[in-house]
Amino acid sequence: MSSDDDISWTLLDLDELIDTYWSTIAPVMREDGLDPEADRPTHSWLSANGFRGLIYALREYHDRTFGEFWSDDLDLKQDAERYDWGTSHESTVDLLEAYIESQRERGELSESSADTLRYRIAKYVRAYRDANDSGDLLDPVSRDGDVPAYEATDAAWAAFDRLDEALAPRTMRRIHEAVDDWYAHLVRRKRAAVNPVAGLEDEYRWSRRANGTDESPSNPALDPDHVRALYETATSAGGRLLVVALCGWGLRSGEVAALHRSQLVLDPPDADVPHVEFEERKNGPGQVSILFGRDAAVDRLAELGERDSWNGYLFPSARSASGHRTRQTILSRFDDLAERAGLPDDIAGTKPVPQMARRFWYDAYSTTQEAILEEVGEIAAEQGSASAEVVLQEYLSPERRRRLRREYMRERLEDAFGEVST
Repeated sequence: MSSDDDISWTLLDLDELIDTYWSTIAPVMREDGLDPEADRPTHSWLSANGFRGLIYALREYHDRTFGEFWSDDLDLKQDAERYDWGTSHESTVDLLEAYIESQRERGELSESSADTLRYRIAKYVRAYRDANDSGDLLDPVSRDGDVPAYEATDAAWAAFDRLDEALAPRTMRRIHEAVDDWYAHLVRRKRAAVNPVAGLEDEYRWSRRANGTDESPSNPALDPDHVRALYETATSAGGRLLVVALCGWGLRSGEVAALHRSQLVLDPPDADVPHVEFEERKNGPGQVSILFGRDAAVDRLAELGERDSWNGYLFPSARSASGHRTRQTILSRFDDLAERAGLPDDIAGTKPVPQMARRFWYDAYSTTQEAILEEVGEIAAEQGSASAEVVLQEYLSPERRRRLRREYMRERLEDAFGEVST
């Protein structure tokens, strides 16, 4: 099987990408039981089979999604009737497809969003079939049927009971929203008398379970294992710098996107700490210490310095008026890394995002401060001071405080990144 390692996707023009689809991807699809002329491969399928580079090349170099490439460039149309809903009950399939089509036309649903909606409802359909030994989802809710409403509700809830045993709360909430909307659509169109999943969220409390609280949403952070998986997956200098800047320096996504070589002070005079300088920074200082990951910055600078033309940005873009990548590109690259690194779909009920990397840094820094205060607490006791904070600020020199922070923070970052150089 071919893979990204075999194909230089970003060097191919559009016609060559089309040829590569038919010569390389299509045969793999046939081996997997898919029809390359009718079954549009999903992003997850492309990624699992080593073709994620195609998605990246289309987005970054040809300004189009894979869905647009499929329909406009390959001139293919997906046969919705071929979608495997998990039931052979024709009336059920007809109304499922009619609902998707209605959402596409009236709700202006994109192709990728339509695929996601199909996937979520199909999960329920299959669970319903397995729980009730029937793929007929219409008769129990029919306006002209004789099935009591409570039996229709019990059958639907049995399906969600089955799903709830295997899926995360956040995923369950999304599936419920999709199924609830479908049944509500049938009721509005007078195709059903009852929505059997209405109010189900109040019973399962997926939102609260996902957040781990019955009150306000949590702000989950990556843990050291997540960070290590991201760093080990990032094989390029740019990818490693992205992980270090987010997790090791605690930068925001927009700050990472706009990083410029002039901001990096990697060899400061007087043995000062390497740092990133900002002329202006939201809710924070204008300088961020590089306590870890200096080598990642050096490697990226060396890589970019070999280019014939380089504008100085660490994540440059020839097409952008700003000269650098956008925050959205950083989000997309992080999402790609998270998927390839095998991070969970949900972390405390939330999809992995760069903000979690920043929270990881803050958590690490917080525990660093706690460890330093614990150490100087002994000095406080000897000095007869009730406050370790006072000793830290009044009795330790700035250089000593910096050295302590570097030592403790390095230990915590090594737990995540492993034995790599600073």
